[in-house]
Amino acid sequence: MPARERTKLCRLDDIADGGSERFVAQVNGQARGVMAIRQGARVFVYVNDCPHTGAPLDFTPGKFLNLEGTHILCTGHGALFRIEDGHCVSGPCVGDDLQALDAVVEDDAVWVTG
Repeated sequence: MPARERTKLCRLDDIADGGSERFVAQVNGQARGVMAIRQGARVFVYVNDCPHTGAPLDFTPGKFLNLEGTHILCTGHGALFRIEDGHCVSGPCVGDDLQALDAVVEDDAVWVTG
């Protein structure tokens, strides 16, 4: 297995507070689509694959949250995931989890290890 490498994903300001964006990051040595959700100074990063179908969660690029901004939404079938841990709480994949990447914010940048 390749060594997990820490890389800069984006600037913190590239993600609106309370919003989400789509990026590409190295995950286990491969370029993968990821989502980043910002809540203040914290950013949560997950691989952009639904555990139910393997398809990307965003129909509109970079838009991953439900209308209330309280959950990550899979636009393919309406599943809802908690922002803080990627756990599915509603829909056909209840109990499954999104694949999380370790993310830290330092010097106004978001860094991920994947």
